[in-house]
Amino acid sequence: MGNLEELFTSVRSQFPALTQLVHGKKLVYLDSGATTLKPQSVIDRISHFYSYETSNVHRGAHYLGDVATGHFEAARQKVADFLGASQSEEIIFARGTTEGVNLVANSWGLSNLKAGDEILITVMEHHGNIVPWQMVAEKVGAKVVAADIHDNGELNLEDFKSKLSAKTKLVAFTASSNVLGTNTDVKLLTRLAHEAGAKVLVDGAQIVSQLPVNVQDMDCDFFVFSAHKLFGPFGFGAVYGKKAILDQMPPYQGGGSMISKVTIEKTTFNDVPTRFEAGTPHVEGAVGLHAALDFVEKIGLDKIHAYEMEILKSATEKLLAIPDVKIFGTSSNKGAILSFNLKGAHHSDVAQILDQEGVAVRAGHHCTQPLMARLGVPGTVRASFSVYNNHEDIDALVKAVAKAREMLL
Repeated sequence: MGNLEELFTSVRSQFPALTQLVHGKKLVYLDSGATTLKPQSVIDRISHFYSYETSNVHRGAHYLGDVATGHFEAARQKVADFLGASQSEEIIFARGTTEGVNLVANSWGLSNLKAGDEILITVMEHHGNIVPWQMVAEKVGAKVVAADIHDNGELNLEDFKSKLSAKTKLVAFTASSNVLGTNTDVKLLTRLAHEAGAKVLVDGAQIVSQLPVNVQDMDCDFFVFSAHKLFGPFGFGAVYGKKAILDQMPPYQGGGSMISKVTIEKTTFNDVPTRFEAGTPHVEGAVGLHAALDFVEKIGLDKIHAYEMEILKSATEKLLAIPDVKIFGTSSNKGAILSFNLKGAHHSDVAQILDQEGVAVRAGHHCTQPLMARLGVPGTVRASFSVYNNHEDIDALVKAVAKAREMLL
């Protein structure tokens, strides 16, 4: 680890949240799958915007309006570059992954899906990539179908292929499971979907902070992610869509910014991406995401991935050395997430004991109830790692889990 450990010790020092005590103990934050902590550079950038650059965008006839608009559109270009999009017009700003899925479902979905069509997802999807498709399917008479997984958490490719048919009009799947950590083969699944004549939406919420993304190489039609899982602010994210598809999609919401001309009788709509950005936008969200992407790029996703895999490997080995620990999701290609249970103990009880030891984890169904049903459990404890975690954090987790075992079993 050598140089990597030195680098990430320096990275860790940039997160002020880690300087605090929880229940009298040093905070060990292992809930990055839910949201990442924020580095000082992102906090400072948002604070600077509010302090000196506050203005609405696009329509201001003054200096601050020009400054804010410049930063807002610079963030769009930054996201386009980060995702490998061909142009910034392919990036739509939204409140996050879930709103991004809803946008595509209600705009593209309601315009293109009809009775008898099928939407293929996987059993490990987050509710945010299930419920919007169910709602659209109910409106138009379509059907949501789910591909199964293997017991180790990997997607069952044969089952996926068997459920692709001429009826399949959209395939929506996660690039990385928020519970199992499983990374899916996005390029392969996209190719198979396109061969069947279907469009593809990729839920990138978990993948963007761990591996490089190139939407043109993936060839997906839509890609959605949230800023807050990428060291950025809450309530902000982006939708990538191929421009030729976006140009054919009707607006998702109505109001300011998305219009070209309004009369009492009729409204004509703006071009993409503005057509999909009704109302006052979350300008500080865009500014904060830009700073977060700068933070990630300064470290390098290659180094981030290598470091997180070392942390994951060590944590997995040490947790499995504790009797009665069962880990869910053992694919060789996975992100830095460990979902586990203590046999005979309730996941919430385990998490509460860990919290008393200063170890922050998540417990429950993680917005993946169909996956929990497939695994045969009501929920799990989830420890998820990021750039600010180290081997001391792993030792604290292991010690706390061992204590929970002593108390509960």
